[in-house]
Amino acid sequence: MTASPLHRSLWLDRPSPVETDEWRPLDTVDVLVLGAGISGLATAAMLAEEGRSVVVLEARSVGAVTTGNTTGKVTLLQGSRLSQIRDAVSRDLAEAYVGANRAGQDWLLRHVRDHGVAFDERTAVTYASTDAGAPTVEAELDAASDLGLPVTARRTLDLPFSVTAAVALAGQFQLDAVDVLESLVGTVRRHGGLVIEGVRATKIDSGDPCVVSTTRGDVRADRVVVATGSPFLKRGGHFTTLEPQRSYAVAFRWPGRPLEGMYLSVDEPSRTIRDAHRADGTYLVIGGNGHRVGKDTPTTENVDDLVRWTAAEFPQAVASHRWSAQDYRSTDELPHFGPVTAGDDRILVATGYAKWGLTNGIAAAIAISSRITGTRPAWAETLEGRPPAFTAVGSTLGAGAKVAGDLAQGWLGAELSADPKDAPAEGTGIVVRDGVVPVAVCTVDGITRRRSAVCTHLGGIVTWNDAESSWDCPLHGSRFAPDGTVLEGPAVKTLAD
Repeated sequence: MTASPLHRSLWLDRPSPVETDEWRPLDTVDVLVLGAGISGLATAAMLAEEGRSVVVLEARSVGAVTTGNTTGKVTLLQGSRLSQIRDAVSRDLAEAYVGANRAGQDWLLRHVRDHGVAFDERTAVTYASTDAGAPTVEAELDAASDLGLPVTARRTLDLPFSVTAAVALAGQFQLDAVDVLESLVGTVRRHGGLVIEGVRATKIDSGDPCVVSTTRGDVRADRVVVATGSPFLKRGGHFTTLEPQRSYAVAFRWPGRPLEGMYLSVDEPSRTIRDAHRADGTYLVIGGNGHRVGKDTPTTENVDDLVRWTAAEFPQAVASHRWSAQDYRSTDELPHFGPVTAGDDRILVATGYAKWGLTNGIAAAIAISSRITGTRPAWAETLEGRPPAFTAVGSTLGAGAKVAGDLAQGWLGAELSADPKDAPAEGTGIVVRDGVVPVAVCTVDGITRRRSAVCTHLGGIVTWNDAESSWDCPLHGSRFAPDGTVLEGPAVKTLAD
């Protein structure tokens, strides 16, 4: 299949893949980790270093989903997150969030230094370029200061446009997240663990031991860590408290001088800006234009908008890579990590990083591994033990209403769309009805395919993502390739014939 309008990220465009292990029949292991992104591999590395027997199973390839498509910022100043969190939860929880992210950042910095992974120290900057956005920046300055971060106000930045307000935090850093994943894979394997790609888990039976059904056979483990972006397990109901979001990034060859900081706007449409230094030269990475999965078409317009904006602001930049990533934001604004259901710590989950997985994901790994080894930090106890706040309950109900509306709208739209006589044009897809059955029809690489348009997770109707040639479900973010195979999200079964 030829490349869609979006290709590999700058970080996944590598001369050789990360070296992993072949599938083999497995004895019962101490810990089975599902997902080879930052959370899964960091958890596996921490436990392997503690002498636990560990196996990581990845449905696709290392970093294929979120971590390999991040912008690679490692910072405690996260746009306007701190003011949002402070307004949504108690002070203890807000302080625990900062503590968790600080612990994650500190661990990652030690790891990259110890293992020779390149990184660049940068000042993190949150900025507004409109009068309307300035109060949001001021609120973030106040929240960050109140929560103990040494932030400063700025009025000018080393950017080619003026800003109305900015807040800065020195001493943060940026890196290539796939370099980190490769290092973590190496750590796991050096300590006797296995990292196996191309194996999807489909079911987990909790017991002594747990039995995990996969596409290659059953695997038994004393503990199972589900670090798959959105947990695929229906029990625990985590998917009901998560909003799946898709955002975009473009890398540009950049002949200009290095940037002093890494930047994120609070205005809409959002803009994230950083540079990146690689063996073949310097790049500028621009991202933004996020939206709920399956709810913004045509998706190619989001990428084209980033290219147009960059051409206007950085006219020397030449586009080289275009990609997208999926993140999950929880209704109470905080990450989830811990037992999938209360009282059962045999199955542990990690999710809800809201685009800040390089600190939150490591924090989740620390919390989960410490639960297994018995040395838990206080911030983990606070975050895991939080009650459902009133505002979070309201947000969850609101999210549920959105899902119900999307479900009804999708089925109604399918009922109203008759099956056309001609195949869709190259690179396009439509949802039609065949009798009373919604059918997803697309043409990619000259091949027209027909699959059920009903998401195999909870029955939503998928929509066509033209930027990535995929079928995306707006309910909980499951995504499928043109042939119906699962790409990501809570679904584990292909779209039906």
